[in-house]
Order: sequence, then C-alpha cells, then structure tokens
Amino acid sequence: MVLSSAPEHGASLLLIEASLTAIAIAVAFCWPRLASSGFSRIERAFGRLARRKRLSIAVIGFTALLLRLAILPLSPIPRPFMPNDFSFLLAADTFSSGRITNPTPVMWEHFETMHVTMKPTYMSMYFPAQGLVMAAGKVIGNDWYGILVTTALMCSALVWMLQAWLPPPWALLGGLLAILRLGLFSYWIDSYSGAGSVSALGGALLLGAFPRFMKTTQLRDGLLMAIGFILLGTSRLYEGMLLALPVLCFLSRWMIFGKNRPTAASLIRGTAIPLALIVASGIWMSYYNYRVFGSPTTLPYTVDRAQYAVAPYFVWQSLRPEPFYRHEVMRKFYERNELDDFKKIHSVSGFVPQTLLKLARATLFYAGIILLMPLIMLRRVFLDRRIRFLVVCVMVLIAGQLIEIYLVPHYIAPFTAAFYAIGLQAMRHLRFWTPSGQSVGITLVRLTVTFCIFLAGVRLFAEPLRLNLPLWPVGWTFEWYGHRFESGAERARIAENLANQPEKALVIVRYSPDHQPSNEWVYNDADIDSSKVIWAREMDEAENLELIHYYKDRTVWMVQPDSNRKCLSLYIIARSTR
Repeated sequence: MVLSSAPEHGASLLLIEASLTAIAIAVAFCWPRLASSGFSRIERAFGRLARRKRLSIAVIGFTALLLRLAILPLSPIPRPFMPNDFSFLLAADTFSSGRITNPTPVMWEHFETMHVTMKPTYMSMYFPAQGLVMAAGKVIGNDWYGILVTTALMCSALVWMLQAWLPPPWALLGGLLAILRLGLFSYWIDSYSGAGSVSALGGALLLGAFPRFMKTTQLRDGLLMAIGFILLGTSRLYEGMLLALPVLCFLSRWMIFGKNRPTAASLIRGTAIPLALIVASGIWMSYYNYRVFGSPTTLPYTVDRAQYAVAPYFVWQSLRPEPFYRHEVMRKFYERNELDDFKKIHSVSGFVPQTLLKLARATLFYAGIILLMPLIMLRRVFLDRRIRFLVVCVMVLIAGQLIEIYLVPHYIAPFTAAFYAIGLQAMRHLRFWTPSGQSVGITLVRLTVTFCIFLAGVRLFAEPLRLNLPLWPVGWTFEWYGHRFESGAERARIAENLANQPEKALVIVRYSPDHQPSNEWVYNDADIDSSKVIWAREMDEAENLELIHYYKDRTVWMVQPDSNRKCLSLYIIARSTR
C-alpha cells in the first residue's frame, strides 16, 4: 500500500480520540448530569424523526450523499494510488465500454502489474461488483460517483436493517455513526479499493430482510434478501458465505421445525422469484468466470494468484513455488508484502500475536477508540436474546478469520451491519448503567456521540487549520486518522500533462533498485492501443526497442518515479528516438 510521507511531528488524530475518550469517562463520573436538559431536547427531536422510519432511511442516505459532496473542496475526489484502485478502474473501464473482458495486449510483458490478469485475458483479478458500480459512475461522469452513491445506499440500508433489530431511535443513530465513520472519510469512500460499501450494503440487506421475511414471508423481503446474497457473492464471496451460513441454517430450521413455520404456498410465493434471481446471478457469474478466466468454475483471484503469488490466503495451504518474474518490482511486491505475514502466522509464537493484530486492525477501523466504551456492556449483550443471532454471526466470522492469513477491514465488510447492531445494543445497556446510583451511563453515551461528531469536524478541517495529523499507526487506520491527499499526485500530474499534448504518448517507467513496490505506476486503460497515454515497464534494450517500434506513432518518454525531481518537466528525463 502506498502512503504519502507523513509529517514527523504532530498530534495523531488517534491520540486525540483517545484523549477525548478519557475526558468523556472523567466527565461522566464527575458530572453525570452535565447538560442533561439540553441533551434531552435533542433526543426528543431525534426520536420524532426516528419514528418516521421511511423518512429516517431517506434522510440518512441523502445526508451521506450531500455531506460528502459538500466537503469536496476540503476532501476532493480521490486519486487512484493503490494497486487495488487501478485494478478496479480497469474493470470499470471495461464494463463501461460494453465488454466483460479484454484481449491480452500484444506487448503484454511490458504491461504486467499487480492485481491485473494478463492471461488468458486482460482484466482485473477481482470480483465484478465494485467494477460494475464504478462503471455506472463512469457513465454519469466519474468512477467515484458510483462509490459515492453506493456508500449512501449502504448508510440507508444500515438504518433499515437496524430497524428490524433495534428501536427506531437507535437505528437512526446507527446511520448517523455510519456516515461519520464510513461515509465521509474512510478508505471505502476516499479510494477505489476494496468494495467495502458494496459488500456492506449486501450484508445489511440480507440481515435486514431475514427477520422481516420470517414474520411475513413477503416477496419484497425475499427479493431484498436475494439481492443481498448476490451482492455478497459478486464482491466478497468467502466472507459473504460466512454470513450466509448462519442465515441459511436458521431459515432452514425455521421452515422445517419452527412453531410459526410458513405454509408451503406462502413459502413458494415468497421464495420462487428470489431463488430464480440467485440462480440467474450464479449463471452470469459462471459465464463471467468463463470469459475472463477461461473456465466457469475458475473464481476471480485464483488465476492471478497462481501466476504471481507465493503466499496463499489460508493457513492450511502451503507456499507455492516462486514463479518466474519478468520484473523485479513484482517479485518484491508478492514476497515482501505477503511472505512475512504468512511465515509469522505459521509459527507457534507468531499465530496469537498475528491474530490479535488482525483483531486490533479491524477494531480501529470500525470503532476507533471512542466507540469502544459501550463494549464494557458486552457481557449483557451476549446474554441479550434480541441480537443473539447477530452475535452468532460474528462468532462464525471470527472462526472463519482464524484460518485466513490476512485481514484488511473491507474483507469483513459484509458484517458491518452486525457490528453496528451489537455496538448499539451495548450502547443501549450502557445508557442504563448507574454505578452508585449516578446516571454515568447515559452521560457516557451522549458524550460518545458528541465527540464522534466533533472528531469528524477535526478530521475535515485538519488541513485548513494546519493541524499536523500524521497517519499513525502507519498502514492501520486507512485514511480516517491522517491525510494522504498527495498519494498518486505525481503520476496523475504527468498523465494529465501528457493527455493534453496533441500527440499520443508511450511512457517507459524505470524504477530504482530500492523502489517501494506498492508505489506502482504501470497501469493502463482497458483498450491499451487506443489510449492517449500508455504506461510500460522498462525491460532490456532489445525488448524496449521492440515496444517502441510497435508503438511507432507515439512520442516515447521515460519517467523515473524515484527521482528527487518533482516537476513534470523534470520527470520527463529522456525522449527515445526511432
């Protein structure tokens, strides 16, 4: 992962959040009735809106959409800078062009890059849902608009799901917290990576429709449940299966042994069309796999990983033999970035620390520090029948993650709605906590929400206020706690400059021996030969001349990303001759 250079000095936003958490605890115990009347008035108004359930869902969705658009001057549309970003952009470009995949380019050895499959076809290695979402955005003006709309829908769906499990005011509060924690600053909205919002939307639809369907067996709820299954199956298949497993088991038990099990006629009415939709989606996914990867049963990831990766994804799998790498930077990427974690988790002394590290990484993303306070009520939550099923879902997830080597927060995005429901139920119990007869719990809850809003303001205005907020701990917090607006800027400036030139360009990229492999520059559009700017790897002299001869109608440039020179004119350091 590419990170912009963080300042060496300055207050970490994570530390600011920890300080505010300590302040909230101190204030709650010392002044438990602080501003009680003012908070009560706000809560009554909040409750009136929450009771209008459909309006609450719409308000949260439009708030997420409009707020993110409103802060564009301070938090602009992100530039692609991670390998994942460019891979999903390739998928979006392919889909928006009306194709499922692209033929292997003639000079493909120069275009090999991370997370992109070159053979049997040229396409993103990922599942297609995120690419389709971004393709829809590209059609209306920018790939990012698809992510923006999906994130807003996710926030709305989260409220709708929570309404099935919790009282309306708490469902509305969950939507507000989702906007603050996921919809404004997280890497789900500030990059093109991961399909976090897509799979979280799928999980929310599944968990929201599931209890409603058991009450009414209505076709609407069956369709929404089917859409949830489809989104999970086309974005995060493994984690989606972990979520679908307890749902299917519980539904099966209810249909066969439940006291209020539905009649056969009502069950057929409610499930026939949704099941047909799921089957049709499976057929389309098989066709997609066949067209892109050569076989209906060959899943995304597998071809690319077999061609380039050494370390597998699951603990029972063995290391693969090192493949033949044409480019040193790709060898470093797959060995340096992945092999260390594999070796650590396979050692007796490393398994527990690595597992705790995965837990800490997920916790920091989904809750930070301020939202951990309600978890002191976790024992009561485990004994609470209202959300016991969701606790079981999370237990299944934990078991599934123990056998997976890596964890990035969007991997477990299908469970976002379950996380929020459990956290909010803990907050409900905390609200009634009265140690020594003092209303400490309700004040803690009120200050938690207040400080979440305050932290979002600090995060937004950090740059104009010249607050020095380095990204710390590096690689863990994924955008929320720091700034990396300059990531990808140099490549973007060069690409824009060359795109504005009258002639087409071929850019040969030369890396230094100590180049950071995640800082990748060689990514291209779906139709490489027709692109205004083509990015290619430097190989040996004969291969470079062959590449230049093939693209003889282009002006050829060389760029050295590791050079200390930052101006566009200085990055263009050589012009090849024919």
